[in-house]
Amino acid sequence: MAEETITYAATGRRKTAVARVRLVEDPAVREVNGRAMDGHFPTVALQRFIGQPLALTQTGERFGFRAWIKGGGTSGQAGALRHALSRALVAADPAFKDPLKSSGCLTRDPRMKERKKPGRPGARKRFQFSKR
Repeated sequence: MAEETITYAATGRRKTAVARVRLVEDPAVREVNGRAMDGHFPTVALQRFIGQPLALTQTGERFGFRAWIKGGGTSGQAGALRHALSRALVAADPAFKDPLKSSGCLTRDPRMKERKKPGRPGARKRFQFSKR
C-alpha cells in the first residue's frame, strides 16, 4: 500500500447528517463509509452535487477523499459531504475560498425539519375546524 502524503481534514453538516472528510492526494480514492462513492450515492445527480467543489476548483485530478457520514438521509448526507469537501479544499489552498464561497459551497444550509407542536397533528398543520 502506497503512503498517502498530505491529508486535509474537515467536517460538514446538513440537516441531521454529519460528514467527516479526509482529503488525500490520490484522485483514485473516493470512499464513503469504507465503500466506493457511487455505491453509497447511486444517482448521478447526487454524485455531481458532491463533486461540485472539486469541479469548481479544478482539483478532481489532484485530490481524492475518504469520508465518514452519520445521520440523515441520502440528500442530507450528500449536502454534508459537499460542505466538508469544500472546507477541506480551503484548508488545502486558501485561494479556493473565493470561488467556493461565491458558489455557495462553503455556506452551511440552515434549513432543518420543523418540530411537531403539541395540540397539532404536525409542525404547522391544524386539526379540522368546525364552526357548528
